[in-house]
Amino acid sequence: MARVPKGVPEPPSQTADETLAIERSSSDGRPVGIKDIARALGISIGTVDRAIHGRDGINAITKERVLKMSQNLGYKPNLAARYLKAPRQVRVSVNLPARIGSFFDAVRAGIRDASSPFQAGVDLHFRTHPALGEGDEELFREALDDSSKGIIIAPGHPAQLKVWIRRAAQKRVPVVCVSTDAPGTERLTAVSADPFISGAIVAELLHLMVRDSGTVGVFTGDLSTIDHSEKLRGFKHCLGSLNGSLAVSGVIETHDDETTAYNQTRKLLARDRSLKAIYVSTANSITVIQALEELDPERRIAVVTTDRSRTPHCRRHNRPISPTRAFP
Repeated sequence: MARVPKGVPEPPSQTADETLAIERSSSDGRPVGIKDIARALGISIGTVDRAIHGRDGINAITKERVLKMSQNLGYKPNLAARYLKAPRQVRVSVNLPARIGSFFDAVRAGIRDASSPFQAGVDLHFRTHPALGEGDEELFREALDDSSKGIIIAPGHPAQLKVWIRRAAQKRVPVVCVSTDAPGTERLTAVSADPFISGAIVAELLHLMVRDSGTVGVFTGDLSTIDHSEKLRGFKHCLGSLNGSLAVSGVIETHDDETTAYNQTRKLLARDRSLKAIYVSTANSITVIQALEELDPERRIAVVTTDRSRTPHCRRHNRPISPTRAFP
């Protein structure tokens, strides 16, 4: 056993009260607060507060005991409460596209819901640009100019935003990408479903659904968008590895324009008589389905689309497909 050097007081061993507090914390399921730590150690709440937040007015041994007890009890700081006590609000700029509203409106609603516990401390400033990759640079500049402390974006053309994300990093303003990513930039993180896996799921679904040899058409938005290009990469990779009966007929970029999607669907069905399936990799699938209902009322062509939650959706069965069942 290591000896404590002379002149250095030895930390007290765990008391019966401390042991009892640990046992209670693991049995009642209630979140541990600073009052529990103070009660277990027999010290004041103010002393615990100073230790946890690194404030002055507490000796090293007591601070060590508090931090050890907080760890043993599984204490986690209440960030919502901390923001409620904050003297000023933190502005977060949320820059998202207007198109496609059915999807990005849901993203906005999710951000609002997630921020609700911090309502008194967080000021969400929603900004809207026309579509992915259109007008987002100007909104990014506005966010930096108005001293936003955080920026949320859906980068349609990541290369164009790289310099702006760098400027934000230089100002220590974190940037978070949602729905799609900007790899190779200084963004903080990205919140999104895995697009490669999503595309691979669709390839396996169509492999199971379509038994006859033929082609599959892929409708995407803009291949400059990481979410779109990675879905296509996952789809092609899995389709090739399955050695099945389907081959990619063509990849059509609709740039999330409903009229373009409708017209291109009709053209695809007119020119490709071997077409057996269609994969719509963005949420802009309504007019593709409309064209198919007009030209393929018997539903001979299998279709998998991406719905608002970005999970595959099967036209033949008119229901979402669980990725956990389709792709282990």
